[in-house]
Amino acid sequence: MSYGRFAEIYDELMEDVPYQDWVTFTQSSIHSTAVGVERILDLGAGTGEISIRLAKEGYNVTGVDLSEDMLAVANRKSREQKASVEWVKQDISSLNMHVQYDIAISYCDVINYITDEQEVQKTFQHAHEVIKPGGLFLFDVHSTGYIDRYLSGQTFGTVTDEISYIWFCDENEEDYSVTHDLTFFVRKGDLYERFDEYHNQRTFPVSTYVAWLQNCGFDVLGIHSDFSQEAGYDEEENDRIFFICQKPTEEE
Repeated sequence: MSYGRFAEIYDELMEDVPYQDWVTFTQSSIHSTAVGVERILDLGAGTGEISIRLAKEGYNVTGVDLSEDMLAVANRKSREQKASVEWVKQDISSLNMHVQYDIAISYCDVINYITDEQEVQKTFQHAHEVIKPGGLFLFDVHSTGYIDRYLSGQTFGTVTDEISYIWFCDENEEDYSVTHDLTFFVRKGDLYERFDEYHNQRTFPVSTYVAWLQNCGFDVLGIHSDFSQEAGYDEEENDRIFFICQKPTEEE
């Protein structure tokens, strides 16, 4: 998915997203596990909001995304904010990095955009390969309940002077899978220009994610919900599920 025109308006549409909460969750997970972290790999970095914030906290950050358009926005923002981030164009399900990292993160629905079971498992395997022994893999996904009760079959929309959209969220044949059919109207002078986007998302039960992670060699240290620092979750009631995973040390 290139995102194309969507990258131009992404940050304006996402201005209320709590990016700092992901940064806080990351730092809390680092502190609670006592893992030493210098290098962070952000898988699915998008326009770089989380990567840039972590770089400003003093970490050495590499942001990976498949979309050149999103990375172009991220690069511009990091330059403007004088945040040193390395941006890399790659598909995270076929990741090929030449160094290892202390921690890899993947937030804000990134894993949900990988809708094929085998591709999700490949993504986990590549994350395992690129993390140093003893390092962490942190990510979140939509809960199955969130897909069923909040997204499937719903219609959303908004109207402003600059950007308006209508968003149909259609249920797919696969369990916990939806297609987002979005139509945007973006102001260009005295006129509005229309463009359309189609995004697919899918999630899986927590037990499925745990099995895949363990098959790749990860220890699952904690499963949390909705940015909570306390472990515990309810797949029906909570919206977002967070995983704290660790690659065992070589001695183990």
